[in-house]
Amino acid sequence: MSGNLESCSPNPRMVVSYSVPYALPSRLRLLAAALCAASVAISTHALERVTLRNGFSYDCARREAVDTNHVRLYLADETGSSTNFIDLPATAIATVEPLPDPPKPAAPHAAQPQPNSANVNDLLVHAGAQHNIDVELLASVVKAESGFHPDAVSRTGARGLMQLMPATARTLGVNDAFQPDQNIAGGAAYLDYLLTRYHNDISLALAAYNAGPGAVDRYHGVPPFRETRAYVARVENEFIRRKRAASRSAALAVITPH
Repeated sequence: MSGNLESCSPNPRMVVSYSVPYALPSRLRLLAAALCAASVAISTHALERVTLRNGFSYDCARREAVDTNHVRLYLADETGSSTNFIDLPATAIATVEPLPDPPKPAAPHAAQPQPNSANVNDLLVHAGAQHNIDVELLASVVKAESGFHPDAVSRTGARGLMQLMPATARTLGVNDAFQPDQNIAGGAAYLDYLLTRYHNDISLALAAYNAGPGAVDRYHGVPPFRETRAYVARVENEFIRRKRAASRSAALAVITPH
């Protein structure tokens, strides 16, 4: 998550095929931690994501130099341990990003009571109003990130409804990412920052939410990562579906006698 918030003039652009209303996000002063490392030096970090110049990426437990021109990546399984390896030319590596250690299987948050859908919707409405983000866009991100499960934990350690990484959560002032109110408040603030950074281009903001602003800036657009492109399409399609459903409900409410 990169750098200082850049000033920009309002320039909303619709980047999906179905026209939906979108409100201009508010300005934030957000200090985001840089997650993208450009060096390919051999590291002893427990878990790293190595992205190649062709767009493919590998999560590895460690790297070793095979010779002066090749690097061996020991691939990580879901527990973070190395299970097999692949040898690559050192010049094929574009970036190396440190990842947090995978969460322990026994999570103390598993026993927390689950909020009902009404409570989550109220939180989304509040966060959307606070940051001038369409509540249906926030709901679409939550569905894609966690399927509305507040105790969701990804294999890379992202947590909660909007899947905040621990470092990002700390930057956003989120003390417990498993608490729905804190998670949604932090995720909405970060999405607000990205929408502002990319001049309200929803596709770029979503791509940065998934892959990081560094990747979006490096490729001057949505990165050519299969996972990221599928993520952007999934969120935008859900956003369109929700806006259409909301429009139908509003129309029915008008014509249905009370």
